Amino acid sequence: MEITEQNCLHLFPQETVVYLTPDVEEALETVDADKVYVLGGLVDENIQKKLSLSRARELSVHTARLPIDEHTLKKTNAKNFHSKILAVNQVFDILLTFAETGSWTQALQACFPAGKGYVISPGGSTPLPAAAQTQDDDEECH
Repeated sequence: MEITEQNCLHLFPQETVVYLTPDVEEALETVDADKVYVLGGLVDENIQKKLSLSRARELSVHTARLPIDEHTLKKTNAKNFHSKILAVNQVFDILLTFAETGSWTQALQACFPAGKGYVISPGGSTPLPAAAQTQDDDEECH
């Protein structure tokens, strides 16, 4: 991982950049080692809607969202609280766990915070055959 203030298009070819934003329809299906994934984040107490989508459009790069809707269900809770807002480190952990296991179900189960009001859908997904490694059920996020 490299952290820089430079525009991602100064460092990587435009066709390799995938900007992750919760504000698009297309769910990320896999993590491609030849792609560069941009995780946006704000150090701010206010959540600004569609900021990452606006930035991706300015750059004219591909966008995708984590497949949370495809692999989770809202859990009934006393406060009726449900949130898919994640910190940058949580998104990173989900992506890393998926890259290791090939399973969004395992990645979300291990790394999606329980307090967000979602549970893994029954049945879940099976790991992709190309997964490089497997993760023990007891292992936590990175």
